[in-house]
Amino acid sequence: MFNKRLFDWYGIDTEKDLQIDTFCTRPFDTVLVDKQGSCFVCECAAWLPQSIGNLQVKTLAEILQSAVREQMQSSILNGSYRFCNNKQCSYLLHHKRKGTPWESTTPIDQIKHIRLAIDDSCNLRCPSCRKGLIFHKDGAAYNLGIRLADRINDWLHDYTRPIKVHIGSDGDPFASHVYRHFMEQTPERDNIKYSLLTNSLMFKEFHHRIQNVIRNLDDLGVSIDGASQDTYEKLRLGGRWDKVNENLECIAELKDKHKFQFGLHMVVQADNWHEMEDMLALGHKYNADRVYFNKIEDWNTNIDMGRQKFTHLDEFTAIVERVDKDPITWMNVHHE
Repeated sequence: MFNKRLFDWYGIDTEKDLQIDTFCTRPFDTVLVDKQGSCFVCECAAWLPQSIGNLQVKTLAEILQSAVREQMQSSILNGSYRFCNNKQCSYLLHHKRKGTPWESTTPIDQIKHIRLAIDDSCNLRCPSCRKGLIFHKDGAAYNLGIRLADRINDWLHDYTRPIKVHIGSDGDPFASHVYRHFMEQTPERDNIKYSLLTNSLMFKEFHHRIQNVIRNLDDLGVSIDGASQDTYEKLRLGGRWDKVNENLECIAELKDKHKFQFGLHMVVQADNWHEMEDMLALGHKYNADRVYFNKIEDWNTNIDMGRQKFTHLDEFTAIVERVDKDPITWMNVHHE
């Protein structure tokens, strides 16, 4: 039932007992669907890598009744967290920090979040994320993505409880033809809210085509790794500084109209950590509710991780201390 080699590959000891007396709700309220149709009970497949079923083979309703899912939930309830990646999971590493969604009461088995990672198409080729441009508008990957999008929408049409649909954890929602198809077809109902993570470069051009999503948008995140033209265009290959600012202005205007939460996301790395304060200022300029500073991870994109050892520097520590005092800051990178 469980793939031991998979857990070994991630360095997860499935015999561990962390003896944690608080509950992570994710295995009870979340399902993530990847581009192969595999479903996971966490917001990141690397944090809990065992699939509970595949959407190409079964319906989502059937998959949610999986015995594997029940076993993973049991590992949370008994406090062992035996299937979880305690070396990577931000909840296990930082669950005592402010704003982390842990609960002390027993979680309710009810899907509240569905996270879509069904298409990795993007109009950028950022070195921290991928080795080159990935874009599907026809062929096998595109066709599978469309089928998965339709199966998810079929499930949403019948789901009546409150739920948030998260789009954009792997590719850009507006560059992706698969995600555009999903958003154009997804039902508009009071119980369904949406969350988008985008590089924003095509937001102004395409947002009017998905008014059903925009009207029910709960939060919008913009990934932007530079606060100046030189840094941004170096790290966001294919992007234009004037274009991203034009779209941020559009987002700020729509936020006032539709009242969604708006955040900027910065992957802190060797070439941009000196701009953390400028990124915070950019957030204030465009009325962001949050500015997220995230630690760079090795996604096997041939980036030189040896260059990413800067968190011990006194200058970095001083910047972090200043930035972390701002109430809109969310910090996931600290002095080492």
